[in-house]
Amino acid sequence: MDAEILPTDADLLAAHVAGDPEAFGTLFARHRDRLWAVALRTTGDPETAADGLQEGLIAAFRRAGSYRGDAAVTTWLHRVVVNACLDRLRSAKVRRAEPLPDDLDESGRGSLATATDSDDVLDPAEHGVRNERRALVLAALQQLPAEQRAALVLVDMEGYPVAEVAEILDCAEGTVKSRCARGRAKLAVLLRPLLDDAVDEVGSPAPGNPVVSSDVGSLAPRGPPAEPA
Repeated sequence: MDAEILPTDADLLAAHVAGDPEAFGTLFARHRDRLWAVALRTTGDPETAADGLQEGLIAAFRRAGSYRGDAAVTTWLHRVVVNACLDRLRSAKVRRAEPLPDDLDESGRGSLATATDSDDVLDPAEHGVRNERRALVLAALQQLPAEQRAALVLVDMEGYPVAEVAEILDCAEGTVKSRCARGRAKLAVLLRPLLDDAVDEVGSPAPGNPVVSSDVGSLAPRGPPAEPA
Protein backbone atom coordinates (compact mmCIF):
# COMPACT_ATOMS: atom_id res chain seq x y z
CA MET A 1 0.00 0.00 0.00
CA ASP A 2 1.32 3.42 -0.90
CA ALA A 3 2.10 5.72 1.98
CA GLU A 4 -0.49 8.36 2.63
CA ILE A 5 0.39 11.62 0.90
CA LEU A 6 -0.04 14.44 3.39
CA PRO A 7 -1.24 17.83 2.19
CA THR A 8 1.41 20.53 1.95
CA ASP A 9 1.24 23.71 4.01
CA ALA A 10 0.09 25.57 0.91
CA ASP A 11 -2.62 22.96 0.33
CA LEU A 12 -3.90 23.38 3.88
CA LEU A 13 -3.92 27.16 3.66
CA ALA A 14 -5.77 27.03 0.34
CA ALA A 15 -8.29 24.58 1.81
CA HIS A 16 -8.84 26.94 4.75
CA VAL A 17 -9.50 29.82 2.38
CA ALA A 18 -11.91 27.58 0.47
CA GLY A 19 -13.89 26.93 3.65
CA ASP A 20 -12.44 23.73 5.11
CA PRO A 21 -13.11 24.10 8.87
CA GLU A 22 -10.24 21.82 9.92
CA ALA A 23 -7.45 22.88 7.58
CA PHE A 24 -6.09 25.81 9.58
CA GLY A 25 -6.08 23.80 12.80
CA THR A 26 -4.05 21.09 11.08
CA LEU A 27 -1.62 23.70 9.75
CA PHE A 28 -1.22 25.26 13.19
CA ALA A 29 -0.70 21.88 14.86
CA ARG A 30 2.06 21.14 12.37
CA HIS A 31 4.05 24.26 13.31
CA ARG A 32 2.84 25.18 16.80
CA ASP A 33 5.98 24.09 18.69
CA ARG A 34 8.35 26.24 16.70
CA LEU A 35 5.97 29.21 16.57
CA TRP A 36 5.58 29.04 20.35
CA ALA A 37 9.35 28.78 20.85
CA VAL A 38 9.93 31.87 18.71
CA ALA A 39 7.17 33.80 20.49
CA LEU A 40 8.49 32.94 23.95
CA ARG A 41 12.11 33.66 23.13
CA THR A 42 11.21 36.92 21.42
CA THR A 43 9.08 38.24 24.28
CA GLY A 44 10.81 36.56 27.23
CA ASP A 45 7.50 36.24 29.05
CA PRO A 46 5.03 33.34 28.75
CA GLU A 47 1.92 35.49 29.08
CA THR A 48 3.09 38.02 26.50
CA ALA A 49 4.20 35.19 24.21
CA ALA A 50 0.83 33.45 24.46
CA ASP A 51 -0.98 36.71 23.69
CA GLY A 52 1.32 37.45 20.76
CA LEU A 53 0.97 33.94 19.38
CA GLN A 54 -2.81 34.03 19.65
CA GLU A 55 -3.06 37.47 18.07
CA GLY A 56 -0.75 36.38 15.26
CA LEU A 57 -2.70 33.21 14.56
CA ILE A 58 -6.02 35.04 14.59
CA ALA A 59 -4.57 37.51 12.09
CA ALA A 60 -3.26 34.65 9.93
CA PHE A 61 -6.64 32.91 10.14
CA ARG A 62 -8.47 36.03 8.99
CA ARG A 63 -5.92 37.19 6.41
CA ALA A 64 -5.15 33.83 4.83
CA GLY A 65 -6.75 34.98 1.59
CA SER A 66 -4.02 37.62 1.25
CA TYR A 67 -1.29 34.98 1.06
CA ARG A 68 0.14 35.15 -2.45
CA GLY A 69 2.75 32.39 -2.31
CA ASP A 70 5.74 34.74 -2.58
CA ALA A 71 7.25 33.06 0.51
CA ALA A 72 6.87 29.69 2.18
CA VAL A 73 3.77 29.31 4.32
CA THR A 74 5.96 28.79 7.40
CA THR A 75 7.81 32.03 6.64
CA TRP A 76 4.49 33.85 6.33
CA LEU A 77 3.21 32.38 9.61
CA HIS A 78 6.39 33.32 11.43
CA ARG A 79 6.21 36.84 10.00
CA VAL A 80 2.67 37.31 11.30
CA VAL A 81 3.46 35.87 14.76
CA VAL A 82 6.77 37.71 15.20
CA ASN A 83 5.17 40.99 14.15
CA ALA A 84 2.37 40.45 16.67
CA CYS A 85 4.93 39.78 19.41
CA LEU A 86 7.01 42.84 18.47
CA ASP A 87 3.88 44.99 18.45
CA ARG A 88 3.08 43.88 21.98
CA LEU A 89 6.63 44.58 23.11
CA ARG A 90 6.62 48.05 21.58
CA SER A 91 3.20 49.02 22.89
CA ALA A 92 3.85 47.74 26.40
CA LYS A 93 7.54 48.70 26.40
CA VAL A 94 8.30 45.27 27.81
CA ARG A 95 11.95 44.96 28.77
CA ARG A 96 12.06 42.00 31.13
CA ALA A 97 15.11 40.59 32.86
CA GLU A 98 13.18 38.45 35.34
CA PRO A 99 13.71 34.78 36.24
CA LEU A 100 12.77 32.75 33.20
CA PRO A 101 10.12 30.04 33.07
CA ASP A 102 11.20 26.59 34.17
CA ASP A 103 9.52 24.78 31.29
CA LEU A 104 12.50 24.95 28.94
CA ASP A 105 14.20 21.95 27.39
CA GLU A 106 17.07 21.23 25.06
CA SER A 107 15.36 20.45 21.76
CA GLY A 108 15.97 22.96 19.00
CA ARG A 109 18.32 24.25 16.34
CA GLY A 110 20.77 27.03 15.67
CA SER A 111 24.13 28.14 16.96
CA LEU A 112 22.82 28.66 20.47
CA ALA A 113 21.58 25.07 20.46
CA THR A 114 24.95 23.36 20.65
CA ALA A 115 24.73 21.28 23.79
CA THR A 116 26.61 18.00 23.48
CA ASP A 117 25.60 16.42 26.77
CA SER A 118 22.03 15.65 27.76
CA ASP A 119 20.93 16.87 31.16
CA ASP A 120 19.82 13.30 31.79
CA VAL A 121 23.44 12.19 32.18
CA LEU A 122 24.64 15.16 34.24
CA ASP A 123 25.19 14.98 37.97
CA PRO A 124 22.94 17.27 40.06
CA ALA A 125 25.63 19.91 40.56
CA GLU A 126 26.39 20.19 36.84
CA HIS A 127 22.66 20.21 36.07
CA GLY A 128 22.25 23.20 38.38
CA VAL A 129 25.17 25.04 36.79
CA ARG A 130 23.77 24.48 33.32
CA ASN A 131 20.32 25.73 34.29
CA GLU A 132 21.87 28.83 35.85
CA ARG A 133 23.81 29.54 32.68
CA ARG A 134 20.73 29.15 30.51
CA ALA A 135 18.87 31.58 32.72
CA LEU A 136 21.71 34.11 32.44
CA VAL A 137 21.72 33.85 28.65
CA LEU A 138 17.96 34.29 28.35
CA ALA A 139 17.91 37.15 30.85
CA ALA A 140 20.66 38.89 28.88
CA LEU A 141 18.72 38.33 25.68
CA GLN A 142 15.77 40.26 27.13
CA GLN A 143 17.99 43.34 27.52
CA LEU A 144 18.40 43.66 23.77
CA PRO A 145 16.12 45.89 21.68
CA ALA A 146 13.17 43.88 20.41
CA GLU A 147 14.30 43.95 16.76
CA GLN A 148 17.81 42.71 17.62
CA ARG A 149 16.37 40.02 19.86
CA ALA A 150 13.99 38.78 17.15
CA ALA A 151 16.83 38.55 14.62
CA LEU A 152 19.07 36.65 17.05
CA VAL A 153 16.28 34.29 18.07
CA LEU A 154 15.49 33.40 14.48
CA VAL A 155 19.09 33.14 13.23
CA ASP A 156 21.07 31.88 16.22
CA MET A 157 18.48 29.96 18.21
CA GLU A 158 16.09 28.69 15.54
CA GLY A 159 18.68 28.29 12.80
CA TYR A 160 16.82 30.08 10.01
CA PRO A 161 18.91 31.33 7.06
CA VAL A 162 19.49 35.09 7.01
CA ALA A 163 17.55 35.40 3.76
CA GLU A 164 14.46 33.78 5.29
CA VAL A 165 14.74 35.88 8.45
CA ALA A 166 14.82 38.97 6.25
CA GLU A 167 11.50 37.84 4.75
CA ILE A 168 10.03 37.14 8.19
CA LEU A 169 11.09 40.51 9.59
CA ASP A 170 10.36 42.33 6.31
CA CYS A 171 13.77 43.96 6.08
CA ALA A 172 16.98 43.68 4.06
CA GLU A 173 19.41 40.82 4.65
CA GLY A 174 22.05 43.39 5.58
CA THR A 175 19.73 44.70 8.29
CA VAL A 176 19.35 41.21 9.75
CA LYS A 177 23.13 40.74 9.76
CA SER A 178 23.63 44.14 11.38
CA ARG A 179 21.03 43.47 14.09
CA CYS A 180 22.60 40.08 14.83
CA ALA A 181 26.10 41.56 14.99
CA ARG A 182 25.05 44.33 17.36
CA GLY A 183 23.05 41.91 19.48
CA ARG A 184 25.93 39.44 19.73
CA ALA A 185 28.31 42.22 20.69
CA LYS A 186 26.02 43.36 23.50
CA LEU A 187 25.47 39.79 24.69
CA ALA A 188 29.22 39.24 24.75
CA VAL A 189 29.50 42.14 27.20
CA LEU A 190 26.51 41.10 29.30
CA LEU A 191 27.72 37.49 29.46
CA ARG A 192 31.42 38.21 30.00
CA PRO A 193 31.53 36.43 33.40
CA LEU A 194 29.87 33.37 31.86
CA LEU A 195 32.27 33.39 28.93
CA ASP A 196 35.26 33.80 31.24
CA ASP A 197 34.10 30.79 33.24
CA ALA A 198 33.82 28.76 30.04
CA VAL A 199 37.36 29.72 29.03
CA ASP A 200 38.65 28.74 32.48
CA GLU A 201 36.96 25.35 32.19
CA VAL A 202 38.06 24.38 28.69
CA GLY A 203 41.19 26.48 28.26
CA SER A 204 40.04 28.38 25.17
CA PRO A 205 36.99 30.38 24.07
CA ALA A 206 34.06 28.62 22.47
CA PRO A 207 34.38 28.73 18.67
CA GLY A 208 32.08 30.67 16.38
CA ASN A 209 29.45 32.92 17.86
CA PRO A 210 30.96 34.57 20.96
CA VAL A 211 27.89 33.86 23.08
CA VAL A 212 27.85 30.15 22.31
CA SER A 213 28.82 27.68 25.00
CA SER A 214 28.27 23.94 25.09
CA ASP A 215 26.80 24.49 28.54
CA VAL A 216 24.12 26.91 27.35
CA GLY A 217 22.12 24.44 25.29
CA SER A 218 18.92 25.10 23.45
CA LEU A 219 16.08 26.91 25.14
CA ALA A 220 12.93 25.71 23.41
CA PRO A 221 9.92 25.58 25.73
CA ARG A 222 7.60 22.67 26.27
CA GLY A 223 3.86 22.81 26.18
CA PRO A 224 2.79 25.51 23.71
CA PRO A 225 -0.65 26.95 24.35
CA ALA A 226 -3.64 25.35 22.72
CA GLU A 227 -4.96 26.58 19.42
CA PRO A 228 -6.83 29.85 19.93
CA ALA A 229 -10.58 29.75 19.65
